Formats: sequence, structure tokens, C-alpha cells
Amino acid sequence: MRILFYDATAYDKESFNKEITNYPEVEVTYQEIDISSKTVSLAKGYDAICGFVNSDLSAPVIEALGEIGIKLILLRCAGFNNVDLEATKKCGITVLRVPGYSPEAVAEHAMTLALAVNRHVHKSYIKVRENNFSLVGLTGVNFYEKTAGIIGTGKIGAAMCRICRGFGMKVIAYDMYPNKDLDFVEYKTLEEVLRESDLLSLHCPLTEDTHHLINKDTIAMMKDNVVFVNTSRGALVKTEDLISGIRSKKFFGVGLDVYEEEGANVFENREDELLDSSITARLLSFPNVIVTSHQAFLTMEALAAISQITLQNAVDFEKGTVVEANKVE
Repeated sequence: MRILFYDATAYDKESFNKEITNYPEVEVTYQEIDISSKTVSLAKGYDAICGFVNSDLSAPVIEALGEIGIKLILLRCAGFNNVDLEATKKCGITVLRVPGYSPEAVAEHAMTLALAVNRHVHKSYIKVRENNFSLVGLTGVNFYEKTAGIIGTGKIGAAMCRICRGFGMKVIAYDMYPNKDLDFVEYKTLEEVLRESDLLSLHCPLTEDTHHLINKDTIAMMKDNVVFVNTSRGALVKTEDLISGIRSKKFFGVGLDVYEEEGANVFENREDELLDSSITARLLSFPNVIVTSHQAFLTMEALAAISQITLQNAVDFEKGTVVEANKVE
């Protein structure tokens, strides 16, 4: 099987090249540019393409892939909201993803953001580099014996629950399908979780029902001085309403690994450019906000798992033994 990787970074190449030796039946080619209507023709002559979380897999692109004989789209990520599934079904293209690679990696980053914004690590780091050792403006709060509210308790949310428990926090959660293995977690309604949490962390998928789950109404339900973290999907949060909440001092701190309108920024070096998104610039202007570059997944263990599962998905497709949990329909 010949696979064309779009939007392949140095760390993609390194991790997949380590794993490819275990799959002699697979041949891969890397392209640094991402897939679009202008670059889809590069996939001609290949059996499959591999995309990432922000790859353009809209109907026109998928139809073009179908026309050149592509039968398989591999996603080296868990999310698939960027894929037009009606178009893939119409074109007879199978979509396979990596539903679980290292939930601990994402959960650990979520807690990193929570701790960093709570203890003002970003501000302290800059101050000390300027030989300013004043403690003014660096006061945080203990997480010990506070309440952690987790929205979504799949594999990543469950890992976050365990981390919060390890910090001595009371853990409450909202999920339509409670995780029976989390016997220390108290499940509550969404409104109760919003009202009672000192730390609130999102770990749910982006669907029609969860789009803008965090908005002016749900923000109004939250405790004052809540620490809020999102490592899931940017569109779970209505950013204009989040900014209004930050300005009204609703939040003690906000940690975001994802945010709306991040598409042009994700994984790109734009240090010599002007940010053309006012939303991004406004988020970066607040002293109690930390924004990272969609890096929660980025650990060596996670990359190894992503590589192995993605290549195994390709082999399974060829053999007709696809793991149903990895199939997107």
C-alpha cells in the first residue's frame, strides 16, 4: 500500500520512520504541505492519504480524492470533525482514525495548563528573566481539597479525573454515559458541575450538541474565580463570550490548548507575521490566560502509538480486518 502523508512535520517523519520497519507492506511519502483542493492531485497514484486534525477533508476535496482512486483516508488523530462523512460515504472512501493513543498525555497537559495559570508560571518566568524577583501578582490558590469538574469522562477525561484525585481534589463530572470504573467520581448534571467546580476542564468531543457548550449562559453559572481549561476542541467554547467573562473577572485563570480560529496558526511558525485574527490577539493580551499550540498530544509515547495504530489501520484495511472502533462513519 502506498500512502501519501500530508502536513508531515519533522516529528511525524521521525516517529513513523521508526515504526515503518515493522510494516514492509506499506510505503509512505511525506509532504509538508497540507491537503486542499489545490494539492489533492499530489495523491494521484497512491492508495491512501494520511491527514491530521485540521486537514481540509471537505466534500470537494473528498470528491477529488475519489476521482483519482483513493479508497482510504487515514487520520493520525482522534478527532474527525474536519471530515465530510456524507462525501466519503458517497465516494466509497473508508476513514480510519486513532481513537486512543495516549490519553494521559492530553490529561497531563490539561493539568499543566491549570497549574501554570493558577501559579502564574508564565508571568514569573518572564519576570525572573528580567531580574525581577518580586512576588507581586503571583499569588495562586491550593488545588488540594478544591472541586475539580470534568466534562466528558472518556479515556482522556478519566485520566484527568485520576490526576485531580491525586492532587487531593474532590472530583465531580458530567457525561451522558458515566464511566463505571471511576468509582471515586460523583456524576452530576452539567449545571451542577458548572456551579460547583473550582477547576473546570473540558474533555468531550465536538458535536452539534456540544458546539459552543461554553457560552455566556454557561459561564454565568460558573463560580467566580474558576480555573478553566480546554484541551479538546476550540469550538466547544464561544470565544467572544469567554473573552467577555475574562474581562468581567469571572475567571481566576484560563488555559487553552485549542481555540476557535486556530486553524491558520496550528503547527505553523508565524513569528514574523502579523496575527490576522483579533480573537487570538485578544486572548494573548490577558495576563491570566495561557495559550499553547495544540500540543497536548505531543509526547514520545503518544507519537509512537499514533504511528503504530495508523500503519496497522492501513494493513487491516488491505486485509479486510478493520477494527470497528477505529472506523469513522
